[in-house]
Amino acid sequence: QVQLVESGGGLVQPGGSLRLSCAASGFTLDKYTIGWFRQAPGKEREGVSCISSSDGTTYYADSVKSRFTVSRDNAKNTAYLQMHNLKPEDTAVYYCATSPHPTVVVPMVSGNFGSWGQGTQVTVSS
Repeated sequence: QVQLVESGGGLVQPGGSLRLSCAASGFTLDKYTIGWFRQAPGKEREGVSCISSSDGTTYYADSVKSRFTVSRDNAKNTAYLQMHNLKPEDTAVYYCATSPHPTVVVPMVSGNFGSWGQGTQVTVSS
């Protein structure tokens, strides 16, 4: 069964950090470009970051650049999104997804990504 499972979300104060994980099962993650998206209440899903399968090229939305870092550990079949200096506007459900396209395609479009996880809630609040 092909599955992506996100974890690592939670409640954090502004300025805090979280690391999200995206664990794959039923397929090997190294063949896919991995994207991280988020969706806040009442807003459209937004592409946050992605990392290519071809050479590890990364992309970050302007809103998270210099604060978030995307990575992948193909040996563990897992991708990560390290988030620092979190802000209240980062509050959202975060999803990981896979794309068969080997390179980063900008803008990140949900339709280019096939398999999706169930999401993990990130809440930034004091």
